[in-house]
Amino acid sequence: MPVVPLVAIDRYLLRLILVPLFGTLVIAAMLLLLEKMLSLFDFVINEGGPVSVVWKMLGNLLPEYLGLGIPIGVMLGILLAFRRLALASELDAMRAVGLSYGRMLRVPFLLALVFAVINFGIVGFLQPFSRYNYEGLRYELRTGALGASIRVGEFARLGPRMTLRVEESQNGGADLAGIFLRAADADGRVLAVTAERGRFLRTDDPDVILLRVSNGTLVHDAPGDRPQRVLAFAQHDLPINLPPIDRFRARGDATLELSIPELYALAHDRAASTEVRRQARATLNRRIVQCVVLFVLPLLAVALAVPPKRSTSALGVFLSVVVLVSYHKLTEYGERMAAIGRVDPVLAQWIPFALFSLGCLWLFHVLAERPGGQPIGALDRLLAGFGQRLGRIWRRPAILTDATVPAG
Repeated sequence: MPVVPLVAIDRYLLRLILVPLFGTLVIAAMLLLLEKMLSLFDFVINEGGPVSVVWKMLGNLLPEYLGLGIPIGVMLGILLAFRRLALASELDAMRAVGLSYGRMLRVPFLLALVFAVINFGIVGFLQPFSRYNYEGLRYELRTGALGASIRVGEFARLGPRMTLRVEESQNGGADLAGIFLRAADADGRVLAVTAERGRFLRTDDPDVILLRVSNGTLVHDAPGDRPQRVLAFAQHDLPINLPPIDRFRARGDATLELSIPELYALAHDRAASTEVRRQARATLNRRIVQCVVLFVLPLLAVALAVPPKRSTSALGVFLSVVVLVSYHKLTEYGERMAAIGRVDPVLAQWIPFALFSLGCLWLFHVLAERPGGQPIGALDRLLAGFGQRLGRIWRRPAILTDATVPAG
C-alpha cells in the first residue's frame, strides 16, 4: 500500500480517537469532582467558611483526579474508536488490504507517549503542590481565619476581650446583617455595638481588619462615666485586631507533597530515617508506574474493542474500566503496604505492572495473531446465553393450579 493512504488512515484514526478521548477525560474528571463536591460543601458550611473556598479546593483536587482520569480517557478513546471501526466493518477492510494491528497501533502509541509526558508533569510536579494548597485551605478553615470562622447565629470570640455575633451572612460572608459586637480593654472600658448591616474591609496592616457597620447604636461604658454614653450612627468603622493564627506547616510534611526529584533525593538521603526513605520509595515508584502504564493501555483497548462476530456487545467497554480501576486501586494498596514496611516498595508496584502488562500482551496476541481470535469471545457467549435463559424465565407464563383457579 502506498505511503499517502497510510498517512490518511493515521489522520482518520487520530480524529476518531481524540473526540471520545477528550470527552471521556472531561466526564471522568467532572464525575470525580462532583463526588467530592458535596462533602466539601458540608465541610465548609460546618466550618462557617465562604462558598468561594469550595471552588478553590476543587481546583486543587483536579490534578489528583487527572492522575486516574487521563489513563481512563486514553484507554476509552482508543477503545471506542476501534469499536466503531469494527462495528462498521472498516476494521475488516483495513485488515483485508494488509494493514496489521501493529501498524494501526502507531497513532494510539503516539497519543500514549504524549499523555504519558503530560501525566508525568501532573503527578510528578503539579499534584504535590496542589495537594499542599488543598491542605492549606482546610487548615485555614479549621484554625479560624476571619471570614471563615464567624458562624451565623453564634457568638465568636475574636481574641480574649472581643465577642461578635452575626444573624445573617450574604455573598460569601462579604455582607453581614444583624450585628452585635462587644469589646473590652484592660482598663475596664466596654464598647457595645449593634447595627443593621456591616462588612469587613482590609487595611494596610495584615493583623488588623476593619468592620464597617451602618444604621446602628454604640454604647460606651467606662468606669466613672455615669450615665453611659449612647451614640446612634449611620456609618461607623471599628478596627479589629485579628486573633493570632499559627502558620501552616511547610510543604513536604508528607511524601505525597513532594515532587519526583524531591522524592528521589529523600529516598537516597542517608540522614533520613528508614521509615521516611521507605515511604519516599513507595510514592516514587507508584508515580513512575502511573506514567509507564499508559504505554500498555493501547494493547488492552484494542483487544477489548473488537466484539465477537455478529455481536454488538459492549462487554469490552465495561471490562476495560473495571480492569483499569482495579489495577489503580491495587497500586494504591501496594503503596500503603510498602510505606508501612509490609512489602518491598519496588516489588509492590512493578510486579503488578508486569502481570498487568503480560495480560494485556496476551489479549492483544489472541486478537492479532490467532485466526478468528476473540479475547473475550467465550465470556461474551456465556453472558449472552445467561441473558437468553433469564429472558425465557421472565417471559414464561404462570401455570395455574387447582388452588389458584378462582371459584365460579
